[in-house]
Amino acid sequence: MSPQNGEFSMPYPTDIDTGGIGARIAELRQVRGYSLRQLGQRAHVSHGMLAMIEKGDRNASEAIVGAVARALGVGVSVLRGQPYREQLQQDQIDQMLEPMGSALDNWDVPPADGAPAPRSVAELLESTMETRTMREQADLGQLATTLPGLLEELAHAVHLHDRPGRDRELLHWCQAEATRGVWRVAYRIGEMHLARLALSRMASASTESGDPRQVAIERWMRAQTSFENGKPGLEVGLRLLHQALRDLDDDGNVHTQAVRGSLYLKGSILASRQGDKDGADAWLAEARGMARRTGETTSYELTFGPTNVAQHAVAAAADRDAHGEALELARDVHLPEDYPPGRAGHFYLDLARAQVWTAQHDAAFASLLKAKEVAPQQTRHHPQVHETAAALRRARARIPDPLREFSLWCGV
Repeated sequence: MSPQNGEFSMPYPTDIDTGGIGARIAELRQVRGYSLRQLGQRAHVSHGMLAMIEKGDRNASEAIVGAVARALGVGVSVLRGQPYREQLQQDQIDQMLEPMGSALDNWDVPPADGAPAPRSVAELLESTMETRTMREQADLGQLATTLPGLLEELAHAVHLHDRPGRDRELLHWCQAEATRGVWRVAYRIGEMHLARLALSRMASASTESGDPRQVAIERWMRAQTSFENGKPGLEVGLRLLHQALRDLDDDGNVHTQAVRGSLYLKGSILASRQGDKDGADAWLAEARGMARRTGETTSYELTFGPTNVAQHAVAAAADRDAHGEALELARDVHLPEDYPPGRAGHFYLDLARAQVWTAQHDAAFASLLKAKEVAPQQTRHHPQVHETAAALRRARARIPDPLREFSLWCGV
C-alpha cells in the first residue's frame, strides 16, 4: 500500500465505540476490585467526579488521568488505550518498530566485516536534517521507515571516526537528532519502552555532540515523557527542566534562547497538569518574555516564538479543565500560513478538546477535521483525538456519517 497525502489507502477497521478513557478506567477499577470511593481515595479524586468520567459526562483532565493511572498501577498510555494496533498496522508503522529498536540496541556494536562504508559526514548530516523535516511535517510513517538505516549508518561512522574531533562530534549530533526522531514516533503511538530507550541513547550522544542545546533538549523530552508517571513524574519533569535551564546559559544566541524558551513552555504544561495555575502562569511569563526577544523561530525544530507561547497558554488552560478560558485564549492565536504542520495540528486538537467540553460540538468536529488536514498521521494516532471523537459520538443520539467516518479512520 502506498502513502497518499500522509495517509495509507487501507480499509477502515470495524465500527466499534471504545467508550473512551472513562470506560477503560471503569474496566481497570473492576479488575483491581476497587469501588469508586476506594479508587477516588487512592487517586485523591472525588468518587462523584470519577463516576461522571466513567460515564463520559465529564472530561478526564490530564492531572486526573495521571492520578488515576498511578492509583491503578498502570501507565497513562494504558488508560488512553495506546498503542492503537489497527491504525499502526494500517499505516505500516508497526513493521518499523522492531528495526528502530534493533538499531538502538546495537548502538555500540562494531560493523560486520565487509559492511559497506558509510557515507561522508556531510552526507549523513544532510540525511539527518531531512528527518527533522519529517518531524516538522508530523510524518510518522516516513520517519519510521528512514530512521533504522540512518541509525545503523551513523553507528558505523562513529566507529570509524574513533578519534576526538569535529567530525566525531557532528556524528554524535546526528545520532542525537536521529534518536529524537525515534522518540517522536514511539511516544506519539504510545510505545513507551522504545521511547525511553531512544532517550537513553540520545542522552549518551548529546553529551558527546559538543552542543549543550542538545543536552537541554534531551531533558525537555524526558520531562515530556514524565507525564506517563502521574504526579511524581510531573515533579521529576519539573526538576529536569530546572536542571536544564541551570546548565544552558543564556548566551544571547537566538538558538539558545529558543531552547530555553521551550523549556519554560514545557514547565507551564507540567505545572498546569499539577493543577498549579500560578506556577503555570509563571513559566508562561518567562517564555513570553523570551519570545519577545527571539520572534518566531524553528530552532532545533522547536517552533518557539509568540505564536507557540499563545498556543501553550490554550493547552495549559485546557489541561486544567478551564475550557472556557482556553477558548478565550484561542481567539488570540493566529497561525502563520507557513507554520509547521505538527504544531498547527496540536493547536486544532487543543481547540477541539475545549470546544467539545463546552458543548460546541460542530465546532469541535470542524477543528478535528482541520487537524487531520494539516497533520493526518499525528491526528490519527493522538490519544486526545480518540477522547474528543468518543465524546462527540456520545453527545449524539444518531452519529452523523462524517463523524462516523472520522471515528473509523482514527479507530474510535
